[in-house]
Amino acid sequence: MKFIGERRALASVTFAFYFLVYFVLAQQRMVPELSRALYGLAGVYGLAFFALVAGYFWARWYAVGVGLYGVITAVVGVWQIGMEPVLIFVGGTHLAATLMLWGSSMSESYDGKTAWREKYHMDDNAVQRLGRSVIRAGVSLPFVLLYALAPKADAGSLILSVAALVATGLGLRALVKLKTWGVLALGAAGLTLVALGSTDLASHTALALRPMLAGGLLLSAAAPFVRPMLRALR
Repeated sequence: MKFIGERRALASVTFAFYFLVYFVLAQQRMVPELSRALYGLAGVYGLAFFALVAGYFWARWYAVGVGLYGVITAVVGVWQIGMEPVLIFVGGTHLAATLMLWGSSMSESYDGKTAWREKYHMDDNAVQRLGRSVIRAGVSLPFVLLYALAPKADAGSLILSVAALVATGLGLRALVKLKTWGVLALGAAGLTLVALGSTDLASHTALALRPMLAGGLLLSAAAPFVRPMLRALR
């Protein structure tokens, strides 16, 4: 499937659309306690749009991760409340954006460029490892954000969840710069979220799935680098 420019434009428009949707919802403040989370989601989609247009080498991976987040959210929503038109639209548009960015032909405009590979001395295996990690981190970031910025009665959970959000954001930024501490930050955030989710699950909280899923994805994002890091230490 070719039409590289057209596919990139359509995917970018999709992310710009959801940026505007979440930004407007946050501005309207119909549910004031969710305004911060909605602004955060607007930022997630705005970054995906900007990165795709700017042509950053990691942009396609990150945008695919955000697209998969939307697909997962829609599928869970359909499972919980049925085939609502809004959920079908959300899932369909995110799936379309993800598919439009998929494939080796599209990668030539982003991660397939040779300049950044030469700068960081990356071979094909290293590029694939980094790509998988950025996609998983891109999927998890909205889940972490929603959990961290949602209202909480327990101050301890709030502090830990916000710390996990900061570690996720900084870790993702460091990861695309090939910094070792970025992997450690993602792993620490993942462990924190899994622990928080376990606590919520023990309390029979319905929202326990969100931190558990986000934590698992962050741990899977850090996992591909564990063996190379141990090999380097040896």
